[in-house]
Parts: sequence; structure tokens; C-alpha cells
Amino acid sequence: MFLYLKLAIRNLLRNKRRTFIAGSAIGIGLAALICTDALILGMEENMIASATESFLGEGQIHRRGFRESYEVDKTIVDPQGILERLRNDKLVDRAAPRVITYAMINSPANLAAVSMIGIDPEAERYLSQVDEALVEGEYFAGDDPHDIVIGQKLADILEVHLGSRVVMTAAQARSGDLSQEMYRISGIFHFNIKEMDRATVFVRLSQARKMLGLGDDIHEIALTLHDREPGLNSDDPFWGRYSDDENEAISWSGLLPELKTALELSQFSTFIIGLILFGVVALGIINTLFMSMHERQFEFGVLRAIGTRPFIMARLILFEAGALAALSIIMGNITGLIVTYITSKTGIDYTGIEFSGVTFRELLYPILEVKQFIVYPLAVFIFTILIGLYPAFSAARLSPVKAMRRSL
Repeated sequence: MFLYLKLAIRNLLRNKRRTFIAGSAIGIGLAALICTDALILGMEENMIASATESFLGEGQIHRRGFRESYEVDKTIVDPQGILERLRNDKLVDRAAPRVITYAMINSPANLAAVSMIGIDPEAERYLSQVDEALVEGEYFAGDDPHDIVIGQKLADILEVHLGSRVVMTAAQARSGDLSQEMYRISGIFHFNIKEMDRATVFVRLSQARKMLGLGDDIHEIALTLHDREPGLNSDDPFWGRYSDDENEAISWSGLLPELKTALELSQFSTFIIGLILFGVVALGIINTLFMSMHERQFEFGVLRAIGTRPFIMARLILFEAGALAALSIIMGNITGLIVTYITSKTGIDYTGIEFSGVTFRELLYPILEVKQFIVYPLAVFIFTILIGLYPAFSAARLSPVKAMRRSL
């Protein structure tokens, strides 16, 4: 076996330029596959983080039907009991109660329809990024119940600034009577998410309850988990434990099915890119091996004439294919590691771009994994050997007379 390997390497080095070009093409294909996989993994992490960490949470609990209608009367059954259960659940990291309703906001210059969300400032501080998204003002500092935090685009529409007074109008629960309250803008946020920046306002939970006449009721409980797996699967038993008494618990993958579909499509895109790259690899391998065989027609003819078996001829070609694959894998792994490592430190700026309902809010960092440098190189090596079977079979069927005559 060592003899075959030695001969294969010598044959490849006969034409160093051709071998280098072919090896580079295969290596670049492998490096591109590694970089693509790392980029897609980083994109998935970024999209999930942008969707769940900004405000959505990894899951939510509502009254059944609330998400479809957002009726003020559809409040969670036994909210205090559920919050207590969540606090004692080892899988739950944080939980935050919320009140949500459609409302109208008025300023002296303009008016707009918005989603008014009542939040517990302390609970939200550790679950969402409302406080981190502030570009002006403070995050519910002090205890003024009439503080309100609005989006930057909404502030431009209303032509207001910090300290400006606005009036909120919303329908109360049960009676449906309109309720109005005056608020003072204490903070302006910029999530870089169009819907939130122009159509969402935050007030204190107690004030929202009072304005809507809800008492101690709430519409939503957002939560984060210590384990990310339940968030990826809406059928996980965890969600079933809290889907009772007319309530429903649902993961982020259920809240954003389009995002889950996009993640599945991204994995499929890796497969498509791999097929394309392997097609390029196949052409490079076949071209290199057949050119090498063409240059050595006389040698092959002599070998066959002195009694070398066809199987031995085929084995020699396969060893050449394997040596070429090994050279390409070394080049591809080194190139893929360098490029991916650099971009994983510098990041790729996709901020502001919206994809499947999710806006990238942070730099995208490709994720390196050990399997990328094991699975893909192994696949390239196996694929190279399989492609090498064609020229190997051609070499085995070579006629000694025709080969030597063709060389003259």
C-alpha cells in the first residue's frame, strides 16, 4: 500500500501546476462549504436571539384566542398561580407579566394607532432589551406612574421629544368604555424593528391595569428558559403543563412559524450549496486524472503489456485520487479555518436587514464547530474516491497495444 501511495504522489507531482490548480479548486470548494455552514449557524443564532431576546421571549402564555383578536377581556386564568408555578419551575429562567391592547396616542401635532404594552420594569429588565434599546431618556426611573416610553419613529410621527405630553386612549375591559390618560415621555427607544419603533409604547403594568380596568389580570406572560430545546419544539411537554384552564403556552417557534421555516430552509440551502460545490469538485478531479492518464499512455501500455492486472491499474488511479483529495482537504481546512475565524471575530454587518419577519439587530458572527472540519472533509474524500472510479475503470480497460500506439 505504501508503494502505491508513493507512486500516486510522484505521479501527481509530475505536473505541479495542474495538481496545484486542481487541488486549489477542490480546497476552495471545501473552504466555501465550511464558511457557508458556519455563516448559516451564526445566522440562525442571530435570528433566534434577535427574535427572542429583544422582546418576544422564548415562549409566552396567553388566554386561548387572545393572539388572534387581542380582546381586552381575554385575560389569563389564574395569573398569580401560573407566575408562582413558573418561579418554582427549574426549567424557567425569567418570567414577566404584561398587559397588551390596541390604543390611540395623541400629541398636539399628530395622532397614531399603537400597541400599548404595560410592563413590570424590573421583570422586563432581565427578560427583554427594552432598557438597552433606549437612545434617549431613562428606563422608568423613579415612580411616576405617568411615564411612557415610545419608539423613535413614533416620536418623529408625533413630533414630540423627551418631556412632551401625550394622551393615550383605549377601551376598558368588560364595559368597553373609552379611557384616557395623559403621559409624559420619559424615554425613546430604537429597536431597529419597524413595527416596534413606530407602533409600540410601554407604560407601567399597574398604570395599564388601572387604565383598562383589569384589576390584577394580565394578558401575557413572557418567559425565558435555561434550556433552548423546548423553544425549538412547540410540542415539548413543558408547554403542555401550562396549557390548561383556557390558557395556552406556546414557544417562539410557534409564535414565529415563518422563522422556524426559514431556519429549516437555510439548512436545505447548505445541502444545495454542497451539491454545487461537489459538482465543481467532480469536474476538477476527472479533468486532472484523465489529463494525467493521457500523458502516461505509453507507461500504462507497457505496464499492461508486462502483465499488470487491471485491478492494479485501477488501484493506482484511485490512490492518485485519494492523494489529490488529501492535498485538497489540507488546503481547504486551512483556508476555511482562517477565513471563518477572522469573520467570527470581526462579524458581518447585516444590521437592519429583515428576513422572515426578524430584523438583524447585531453583527452576524459565523460559528466554528469541530464537525465542520471532520464531516465535510470526509465527505470530500469519499466523493473524490467515488469520482475516481470512472478514470480508474477506464485505466483498467486500457488496451496495451492501443495505448502504446497512441503514444507514438
